[in-house]
Amino acid sequence: MESSAPARVLVVAYRTAATPALIEAVAARAADGPAVFTLLVPLAPHGLHRLVDPEDTDDSEAQMVLGLALPLLEEAAGAAVEGKIGDHNPYDAIHDAMNVDGYDEIIISTLPAPVSRWLRNDLPSKLKPLGVPITTVTAKGAGARVARP
Repeated sequence: MESSAPARVLVVAYRTAATPALIEAVAARAADGPAVFTLLVPLAPHGLHRLVDPEDTDDSEAQMVLGLALPLLEEAAGAAVEGKIGDHNPYDAIHDAMNVDGYDEIIISTLPAPVSRWLRNDLPSKLKPLGVPITTVTAKGAGARVARP
């Protein structure tokens, strides 16, 4: 028996939250069927805060990312998109969101492989035990590569 409730999609991005690649991926997912989107922006500590006290990072930068990206993603989704700020560690931020709200799918938007810490740390593969489809969107200027399992 199939549920009539829309799929809950967690979109995880930071520097790539307002890129054409992610906007196109959200529009494509919205076209695939009913979905409700949430944008999760992990905190980004800088300098010594990355080592000493990353959890005490000011969230003003993440708030700016949400402010810029949410209107673009809402237009792509054709509906409101919720915005959340998460833990500085994207793995922990995603697990927290999954545990608190539960999502049916995850879209991870990253920088290209040579500069992406998320890809160097193999974040998409580490999330497979969550048991939900994970789509990885890599921003590359105006284009993108979307990898689906």
